[in-house]
Amino acid sequence: MEEWKEYKASEFCESVTDGTHDSPRPKDEGFYLITSKHLKDSYIDFSSAKLISKEDYQKVIQRSKVEQYDILFSMIGTIGNTFRVTSPKIEFAVKNMGIFKFGGNNLNSKWFYYWLKSTKAKEYINTRVSGSTQGYLTLNSLREFPVLCPNYKTQETIVSILSSLDDKIELNRRINENLEQQAQALFKSWFVDFEPFKNGKFVDSELGMIPEGWKVCELGNLCDSISITHPCKKGELIFLNTGDIENGFVLTNKYMNIKDMPGQAKKSIKENDILYSEIRPINRHYAFVNFPAHEYIVSTKLMVIRAINEKLSIRLYQYLTSDDIINELQHEAESRSGTFPQIRFENIKKLKILIGPNNIENQYTEFIGNIYKMIFQYRKEIIKLEHLRDTLLPKLMSGELKINDFNN
Repeated sequence: MEEWKEYKASEFCESVTDGTHDSPRPKDEGFYLITSKHLKDSYIDFSSAKLISKEDYQKVIQRSKVEQYDILFSMIGTIGNTFRVTSPKIEFAVKNMGIFKFGGNNLNSKWFYYWLKSTKAKEYINTRVSGSTQGYLTLNSLREFPVLCPNYKTQETIVSILSSLDDKIELNRRINENLEQQAQALFKSWFVDFEPFKNGKFVDSELGMIPEGWKVCELGNLCDSISITHPCKKGELIFLNTGDIENGFVLTNKYMNIKDMPGQAKKSIKENDILYSEIRPINRHYAFVNFPAHEYIVSTKLMVIRAINEKLSIRLYQYLTSDDIINELQHEAESRSGTFPQIRFENIKKLKILIGPNNIENQYTEFIGNIYKMIFQYRKEIIKLEHLRDTLLPKLMSGELKINDFNN
C-alpha cells in the first residue's frame, strides 16, 4: 500500500503491557481497581468496580501505571472494548487488561484507538483469541498486534476527520445528560417536594402528605402489558433484544429476515410504548418508542408497557426509569431469583404513583415532553453521526478511501 507501513504494536507504541495480576483486598474507600469487565464500548463503568487502599494502589501503579493518552483494552471475557485516557489526572488502577502506552504522543494514540476499531484489527483479534470457557488474548498477541499507518500528514488528516465526529457525538451526549438531569429535577420538584404547590392545602395519604385533590394510583390502572404477535410471517423486520435498548434509546435499526430471528421474537410495538427488560432492572435496558414502529418486533424478554392514555406515556416512562423505582425493582428481582434477577409486569402493576389533577398533569406533560423531545432529537443525531463515523472508519483506516477523494 503506497506510503503506508505496517508495524507491530510493540514498535508503534512506547510499550505494551498489562494490568496487575494481584487481587488487593477491597476497601470502603480509596481508589478504583478496574478490570476488563468494567471496560465498555469507549467508556469505563465504575458502578461495580471495587475500591482498594492507597497503599495497594501505589503498589499496582508501580508496575502498571496508566497515563494520559494510554489505551486500555479488554483482553479477557468480552474482548476488544477500548478506552482512551484523555485526562492527565488518573485516579484508578487496572487489573487483567491490556495497556497500550504512548508516552504522551496524542496523534499516535488517536490513530491506534481508531485502528483497534477497524476491520483488519477485528480480524486479527478473532484469529488470536484463546480459551474455550472464557476467551482471552495473551500479552504477546497484543505486542504483535499489526497496525497500518500512513505518512504523518495523512495520519493527521484521517484522525482529524474521525475525531471531529467523535467530538460532536460527545458534545451531544453531554447535552443530553444535562437535559436528563433537568427532567429528573423537574420530576422531583413537582412530585416529591411539591415545590409549585407548597402554598396549597395538603392531606394525608399512603405515600405521606400530598396536595389536596391529588390521588395515589397503582400503575396497573394506568397501563397494561402488551403481548401481541406481529402479523408478518415472512420478509424483514428490525428485531430488538434486551441488549438492543439501553438508557432510554433503541441502539439498532438493522433489518433481519423473520425466519432468522430467535424463537422468542414475537411481539409488536407502536409509538409511545415503553420497552422494559425483565432481566436485571439495574442494567437499565429500557427505551421509549418515540418513532413509528410498525417494522419492529421485540423479544419476549422485553415487556411492552402501554399507557391507557398516550398523554400519560412519557410521565409513566419517567417514573419507571427513576433511580428509586429502578432500585426497588432490582431489589424485588434479587429477592425472587439469584442467577438472573428478573421481574414481571405483576411487580410493575403494583407500584404506586402519585397523579395530580388534569390541569396539573397536562401542564407537566407539556414541560417534560419538550425536554424529552430535545433529548430524542439529540440522540437521533448521535445515531446518525455514529453511523457516518462507522461507515468512514474502515475505509479511511485501510486506505480504501483516499483523503483527496474525501475532500472532493
